[in-house]
Amino acid sequence: MMLIVKENERGLVFKNGKFIKAVTAGKYRFWGDVQVEVLRIDQMIQSKLASLEVLLADRTLAESAEVIDIADWQLALHFVDGKFCDVLRQGKYAFWNIYSRHTFMLVDITSPEVAGDVPAYLFARIPSAFYQKFEVAEYQQGRLLFNQKFVRILAPGTYYFWKTDIKVEVSCADTRLTQMEISGQEILSQDKVSLRINFVLSYRIVDFTRIQNEIDNYKEQLHVASQLALREYVGKYRIDELLENKEEISRFVLDRLKKREGEFFIEITAAGVKDIILPGEIRDIMNTVLVAEKRAQANVITRREEVASTRALLNTARLMDENRTLFKLKELEYVERICENVGNINLGGNGDVLSQLTSLLQNKTT
Repeated sequence: MMLIVKENERGLVFKNGKFIKAVTAGKYRFWGDVQVEVLRIDQMIQSKLASLEVLLADRTLAESAEVIDIADWQLALHFVDGKFCDVLRQGKYAFWNIYSRHTFMLVDITSPEVAGDVPAYLFARIPSAFYQKFEVAEYQQGRLLFNQKFVRILAPGTYYFWKTDIKVEVSCADTRLTQMEISGQEILSQDKVSLRINFVLSYRIVDFTRIQNEIDNYKEQLHVASQLALREYVGKYRIDELLENKEEISRFVLDRLKKREGEFFIEITAAGVKDIILPGEIRDIMNTVLVAEKRAQANVITRREEVASTRALLNTARLMDENRTLFKLKELEYVERICENVGNINLGGNGDVLSQLTSLLQNKTT
């Protein structure tokens, strides 16, 4: 049998099913029951006819191979000539180390934590089947759990964890100022009027670990605490008092909630009444009262202006009576206004023009 092994290949020679040796590039002639398996040197050393242990028993082949043995609790990051190639699971592997240099980084996966010596840029090339990625935004805190057990708080950033039998979870909490609305609360005032109150408050979380471990649904509990504080205040006052003192409602509820900040592990920064909605019939009555009040105020203003106008006329008349020049000026002013509405005026050549106009206008008005 004639065989040519190329430069980028190696041959594995078997005789009667038994591995004999590995041959390099060249031309070979074999006799008898010989079988030759040709392997490419840019691929893993792997034979269909013999195990890796059998192949490595050949000294020539072993000297040309880079061998890595990966334990059950390890992964190996495979690099070819310093460039990342792939990830290898547990097992024994061999690669031709003839024209390329094969190196490996062993990774301990007994814990999902990725060691600090593993460059983060590699995860862009590592298949996602090997790791999990979590991102914590700048305004968040992350809560890391292994098998539902709290491990630590994660600062903002990107985190990678190996996929193992340990379940990894990261829950994020918003550390920014958050707003909660308590809408449509129907509360009876002291005079038995059913009011609907919309309330709003602002808060931020100060202890994310304890708020998750010690409180079941802190948002719902904060919502209920706000409702109870509103009912406590509104039930003590009549509707007129409540409408006049909306700010007092806000201060009362804020004070009550501030006293319970430690229970909820939050900081409450502000609280206030957004709307007070009255029943339809009460709203109609109050609108009628408001219209009546505004009409009364308008009448008072009208009377006040009439008195002021009369007083001004009296003062003007007194000044004109005491000063004839002022009287004549006022007379000229009125003559000018009257003449603006007159089409034609005929005057004689004798006498004062102003006297003639005045006399003529007086006769016309009478």
